[in-house]
Amino acid sequence: MGIKRNRIVVKVGTSTLTNELGNTNLRTMEKLAMTLADIQNMGNEVILVSSGAIAVGASKMHLPERPREMRMKQAAAAVGQCENMFLYDKFFGYFHKTVAQILLNAEDITQEVKKENLANTFEALLEQKIIPIVNENDSVSYTEIESEDKLFGDNDMLSAVVAVLCAADKLVILSDIDGFYDKDPRLYKDAQLISRIEQIDDATYALAGGAGSRRGTGGMRTKLQAAELATSQGIDTIVTNGQNPEALYDIVKGKKVGTLFVAK
Repeated sequence: MGIKRNRIVVKVGTSTLTNELGNTNLRTMEKLAMTLADIQNMGNEVILVSSGAIAVGASKMHLPERPREMRMKQAAAAVGQCENMFLYDKFFGYFHKTVAQILLNAEDITQEVKKENLANTFEALLEQKIIPIVNENDSVSYTEIESEDKLFGDNDMLSAVVAVLCAADKLVILSDIDGFYDKDPRLYKDAQLISRIEQIDDATYALAGGAGSRRGTGGMRTKLQAAELATSQGIDTIVTNGQNPEALYDIVKGKKVGTLFVAK
């Protein structure tokens, strides 16, 4: 019995990449790079969708809090994206892996020619065993930060869009909790993890609650929306805790981890 080789999209959020002070969580970032490099060594294809640019940029700019003004958000995104890619290149380089940066706007997905070119770029990188690292292009596109017209909503939905575009086998969303619960585990000690969800419906959304951590924008509702899109296109979606990237080993082996949203 060997490991089934898959094309896997992994999304990591701001709450995983930064600590409570808003600084980069270097230990988690290194563990993530090592695990993804190892999973690729097993014959899998790996795409990483990474948040954190604004939070990391705000920290590097020594801002007292996450910026609220649009131009400062975009400035922080420009600084933070540079810092994140420097660290990813460094950590993946320890494990002899080459990474590539892909920054997306909504029009890259909605315009057919751009969409085709983007898909071809992903294919070329994966053929060369390069790990694409994807984020929204926040420094030039205000729509993805706070516009009502935004396509992605946040990087949870972006990861699902990338998974569909690349015809991935699995989408793994690394969160700040262990999976999808019947109630908020941060508020209720008796909250129960739901390990498998076959159908996402109004009742499922009713359990999702509001926004996520104060450092990130994505709550469980956005993860449900991402899972709904991905599973509708035949992609199994798993939500699990990003503080334990090694759980990805069990996921590629088909073991029970976090919450599995079953592909249709």
